[in-house]
Amino acid sequence: MELRDYIRVLRKNWILIVLLTLVGVAAAAVFSVLQTPQYSASSKVFVSTSNGQTVSELQQGNTFTVQRVKTYSDLATTPIVLLPVIADLELNMPADALAQKVSASAPLDTSVIEIGVTDADPVRASEIANAVAESLTSVVETIEKPETDGATSPVKLTLVQVAEVPSAPVSPRVLLNVVLGGLVGLVLGIAVAVLRETLDNRIRNERDVELITPAPIIGGIAFDPKAEQRPLIVQADPRSPRAESFRTLRTNLSFLDLGERERSFVVTSSVEAEGKSTTAANLAISLADSGARVLLVDADLRRPKVAAYMGLEGAVGLTDVLIGRAELADVVQPWGRAKLYVLPAGKVPPNPSELLGSTAMARLIAVFNREFDAVIFDAPPLLPVTDAAILSKSVGGAILVVAAGRTHKNQLRGAVTALENVDAPVSGIVLTMLPTRGPDAYGYGRYGYAYGYGYGRDADDEPAKV
Repeated sequence: MELRDYIRVLRKNWILIVLLTLVGVAAAAVFSVLQTPQYSASSKVFVSTSNGQTVSELQQGNTFTVQRVKTYSDLATTPIVLLPVIADLELNMPADALAQKVSASAPLDTSVIEIGVTDADPVRASEIANAVAESLTSVVETIEKPETDGATSPVKLTLVQVAEVPSAPVSPRVLLNVVLGGLVGLVLGIAVAVLRETLDNRIRNERDVELITPAPIIGGIAFDPKAEQRPLIVQADPRSPRAESFRTLRTNLSFLDLGERERSFVVTSSVEAEGKSTTAANLAISLADSGARVLLVDADLRRPKVAAYMGLEGAVGLTDVLIGRAELADVVQPWGRAKLYVLPAGKVPPNPSELLGSTAMARLIAVFNREFDAVIFDAPPLLPVTDAAILSKSVGGAILVVAAGRTHKNQLRGAVTALENVDAPVSGIVLTMLPTRGPDAYGYGRYGYAYGYGYGRDADDEPAKV
């Protein structure tokens, strides 16, 4: 993934990221509220030696003291020091429990021991800190005292800082916890968003298509929640941005380098419900509006829809011509005021693949190419059946319709492979059901709806996001 992909993921999943961030903040706040406040008090003890008259003796004594400070600080959490504290303060806890509340440290190259105590009671924290300092002083003097009668310990511990009663707790640190909780939630939200994008196998935009096939993207059709009620948008609302996107498709189609091939195209898709039939019908209308003589052929001999979309009689059509029960001139029906003609599918045959791959179909395609400027075939999806692949081999090229947010990448890959296996050229890709807002809508202004989406003045016709 590139940087722009990560930005698109963040824009697309910002609600999830914000939600998880707020959950992290709330969890940290609840955790902080439920925690018992802890108070910290500290006392300091200075370690010195009493022997030494000369400079050399004093220096040796200082070195001795620094070396022994670390040992004395370790003694502060041992039972020999803590048991007298428990007895003096009448604490109801064992020595190991008290040791967990006490800490002792000695800064490097110093003769000072800092004793810290953390407790839920601020008064008790200061009392324990002072009691531990006094007990440590007594224990060290006892341990370091020579065995000679009347001798005194050369080491002296002096309490130089008395622990005061703390006024504010040291934990929980609410602000810090909330900030950390928010950061954890933010990181988790971003991770979930990236994981969702990685696991999402659907085609979302033109970049997903470009990673699968080098075929050019020749058009993009915006999502229309009312497509079923008015499939022929070019006729129903010719000034709408969606109708303009079909005219853009028509223009892009005219720029394809077709060489010597006839201008006939099979409009198909990977699976059903991707908008191939409405794309074929609107493209045919757009081509006819430009002055071309166009034939729209319903070659979907399994679930024909063109006749219903165009409002024509579909009982007799392509299948009747192929089996010799009708003449082409008798079943081709004119539509609209332009030079658009429609050939319905006719009766659904038991062997559609054989009919579309027959010699009779090849001769019929040659007749279409001679008599019309452009021929548009609406064919079945590629993955369920082989009809479209067979027909595409005999026609000038295939226009593959891909529904954004619905078609899976492996489905598109399989459709392209199906065409490649029969050496059928892919003239171009048409993305349908494109969202008009959000991160996946960027870059589609060149398809004809960069100036907002709407149908006339009816605000209720604005499509929802896919």
